[in-house]
Amino acid sequence: MDIFLNPEIWIALATLTALELVLGIDNIIFISILAGKLPAHQRDKARRIGITLAAVTRLGLLLTIAWIVGLTAPLFTVLGNEFSWRDLILIGGGLFLIGKATHEIHQKLEGASETVTAGKVVGVSFTSVIAQIMVLDIVFSLDSIITAVGMVDDRWVMVAAILISIVFMLMFAKPIGDFVERHPTVKILALSFLIMIGLVLIADGFGQHINKGYVYVAMAFSVFVEMINLWIRKREARKSEPVKLRERFEESPAE
Repeated sequence: MDIFLNPEIWIALATLTALELVLGIDNIIFISILAGKLPAHQRDKARRIGITLAAVTRLGLLLTIAWIVGLTAPLFTVLGNEFSWRDLILIGGGLFLIGKATHEIHQKLEGASETVTAGKVVGVSFTSVIAQIMVLDIVFSLDSIITAVGMVDDRWVMVAAILISIVFMLMFAKPIGDFVERHPTVKILALSFLIMIGLVLIADGFGQHINKGYVYVAMAFSVFVEMINLWIRKREARKSEPVKLRERFEESPAE
């Protein structure tokens, strides 16, 4: 029982939970964008399955800590740079993120390539969306678990932090997903974040560590600016409504 009375344990739990939540935001954004390509009745199910898979992946990796630590051991050397399995996974995940986000931006700006039949988008299956979510779950989970192993020695603290963060992700996945889907400019901004995160993963894979604090500050500032833009557009829309109603009334023929 003394371990539960140790304030350092609770500080470590709070810190690690906050870190898991921050790292989980990237996952939620990606899951929300992919789920948005499905029919409306399947989106919530895809989000829940995606986040649940993220929890299973993180807990599974956590139970194999010795293997996780071994992933950082040098595997081969190219031009003086040592590469481990972790580096290769991060590089591959970063390239996947950049490619997927670029493809989504192209579809958003140039027009989706899927055909529409009876009001439903054809060409995007539930299975393919879940498969893509699983790939990124592995990348984000690997980075998350390695960070956790480096911060905390007690395994139960890691498990508790992951479970708490997953609960919050399940709670806020739908509001975040709906908000991104309602605002196209926010979706483009989120996709741009994924490109930036992909670059950070690739740089990390090549041994060039970039402080994620700078990345998250830049993302937070971009979101703040976009929230101001949305507020201004909403206010202007409210002001223009009476003008539009008056114009319609003046244009309508008198009875």
